[in-house]
Amino acid sequence: MGKAAAVVWDESFLGYDLGDDHPLNPVRLDLTVRLAAELGVLDGVDLISPDPAPDPEIERVHEPSYLNAVRAAPMAGWDVGHGLGTPDNPVFTRMHEASALVVGGSLAAARRIASGEVDRAVNIAGGLHHAMRDHAAGFCVYNDCAVAISWLLDNGFDRIAYVDTDVHHGDGVQAAFYDDPRVLTASLHQSPLTLWPGTGRPAELGGPGAEGTSVNLALPAGSHDRAWLRAFDATVPALLRAFRPQLLVTQCGVDTHREDPLADLALTVDGHRAVYRRLRALADEVAGGRWLALGGGGYELLRVVPRSWTHLLATVLDRDLDPNTPLPAGWVSHASSLAPNRPLPTAMTDGADTDFRPWGGELDTPADLAVRDTRRALFPLHGLDPDDPRD
Repeated sequence: MGKAAAVVWDESFLGYDLGDDHPLNPVRLDLTVRLAAELGVLDGVDLISPDPAPDPEIERVHEPSYLNAVRAAPMAGWDVGHGLGTPDNPVFTRMHEASALVVGGSLAAARRIASGEVDRAVNIAGGLHHAMRDHAAGFCVYNDCAVAISWLLDNGFDRIAYVDTDVHHGDGVQAAFYDDPRVLTASLHQSPLTLWPGTGRPAELGGPGAEGTSVNLALPAGSHDRAWLRAFDATVPALLRAFRPQLLVTQCGVDTHREDPLADLALTVDGHRAVYRRLRALADEVAGGRWLALGGGGYELLRVVPRSWTHLLATVLDRDLDPNTPLPAGWVSHASSLAPNRPLPTAMTDGADTDFRPWGGELDTPADLAVRDTRRALFPLHGLDPDDPRD
């Protein structure tokens, strides 16, 4: 790795709190940073404390009237519209300020890369990829991913690839850049036939003049590490090589895990670690090493998110952890105090085998059918042969 990596973190991120009973509990962030710190991943790293994003930056991808609604929502009663005040997106105190801080975190990470200060940067509080231009959706108030990409397009970059590994379709980012040929958005997610938001089919290719820059790989429920990694390997690297981005932005949601309560894929912490290492290698290969990593979904708050995102932080920082590393006693004690009856893992692994056989054109599994559909929809638009596994 050439330059240092930047980690954006401040305890103020914990203010993005949709309520005690809401799946997106900020304790997952606190437990991640505690675990990474106790394992030495953050030793000597100066954490970047962000400022809230100002309105003009948020308005890159959101309507001013929507910002006004978010600001007013905590005082406005129940019927505020714009997707606010729903079970998914309940109104909470200082909602605008907390949401603007998440955007500010991703902008701070983007600025460090654009300045040349670092090659890589990570904001685990980011990745709120469902927020749309004029409404909240899927636990996301403002779309920090899209704001950061928009800012980067105005600050030295004109070809950016966004890869979304969350279990849910990265619909808000796709929508923001659907007509923009400068941004390739690639989302690997559980099939829209079986999971919200019901979008992300291979036929969603990009708007006029941007055909082929919207990539969707819709995987069947039950897909495990090896199926997911095989499908990724059969589609994403070739498209990134053809697109030649100057920077890779990734949304690293971990709700693909087999224990996640909101979805039905079957990855493990070991699979997540393998995904991050693959993303790092691709950033080095196709994007000059420039990699902006963001968080995202993940709702198994104690057993999964802290371990998976500690692996993410370690991967960004080139401090890869041995999967068999034991969980520190101090962290286990703290996590146990939060949920005394919840059994905790003992190490940074689920003991899973992530080796996979590369796709060779066969249709042996349901995931192979998804690969075929995505390759046939996208590859010809990039001069690639969808039926030749060498492409």
